[in-house]
Amino acid sequence: MSGIVRRFGSLIGMAAIVLFFAVSLPDTFLTARNWLNISQQISMLTVVAATMTVVMVMGDFDLSVGAMASLAGVIAAALFVAGWPVPVALASAVAVGLLGGIFNGVLVSVVGILPFVATLATLTVFSGLAFVVSDGRTVFGRDIPEGFAALARGGLPLGSADGRPLVLPNLTLIAAAVVAAVWVVLEQTSYGRRLAAIGGNAEAARLAGLPVTWLRLSAFAFTGAGAAVAGLMYASRVASANPTQGDGLMLTAIAAVFLGMTLTRGGQPRVLATLAGVVVLGVLDNGLTQMRVDSYVREVLVGAIILLAVGASALGRRSWRRQG
Repeated sequence: MSGIVRRFGSLIGMAAIVLFFAVSLPDTFLTARNWLNISQQISMLTVVAATMTVVMVMGDFDLSVGAMASLAGVIAAALFVAGWPVPVALASAVAVGLLGGIFNGVLVSVVGILPFVATLATLTVFSGLAFVVSDGRTVFGRDIPEGFAALARGGLPLGSADGRPLVLPNLTLIAAAVVAAVWVVLEQTSYGRRLAAIGGNAEAARLAGLPVTWLRLSAFAFTGAGAAVAGLMYASRVASANPTQGDGLMLTAIAAVFLGMTLTRGGQPRVLATLAGVVVLGVLDNGLTQMRVDSYVREVLVGAIILLAVGASALGRRSWRRQG
């Protein structure tokens, strides 16, 4: 029995959460409309967590993703105000995310600063830049092009329910595309296998001839670009941009990856497992919101989930090592 709990405890817990809300909210929780709503609500977190998985495969992490998401959003908004075309403004914001990720990668892989210290410092830098660019104000209304704001409102028609149309949101489709891209990179390419080798033993990977410095740098660049994309998605959804809009993404993204790690053999980061972790957090938030639980209580629960996830992941790795 203990072996079953260790191996399937996370899946049992996820099923229990869904069952609890299904019973507590019988009229709304299991409806197609609610699940499409959840898919849009978690789309930004999905992008950040999926690309965060790329660096966590190596045993690293990036604390600056939330600040980068905010910075990308306000940069795009500032360029909109300046009259730049929407595609150019969006590409510029993603480029800033890419450069920010490269900067993190240089600090970690070239300079040799610990990821925690390096990305904690750049979190402050990116957050400060977001305030500088926006002058500490929220950009909204007529300064946001209609075409950009409409991106989050559109989607793929799926029919109708209760006389109202059902739509698979564009933001959900973008998140799905990012997850698919990360899955291909990590699971189907030699690049992904090399990142996993670094996570297993960086020094052994270096002695085997792998370009560890370049690989770590490129992984951080991938994560920085993903954070920028998530920031743009958020700005589109709320038709505004402010220098703090991405603040909550970092903590929840790391929580989602750790939750996913409890589902994998040996507690290894895998992007599809990360997606499962994101869904759990999204379902939990959606259900508690419908039950009108205060936001600060939800934050306590997320913190508790992180502790449980880290503990379960550590126990899982210990168990798999003993079995191996």
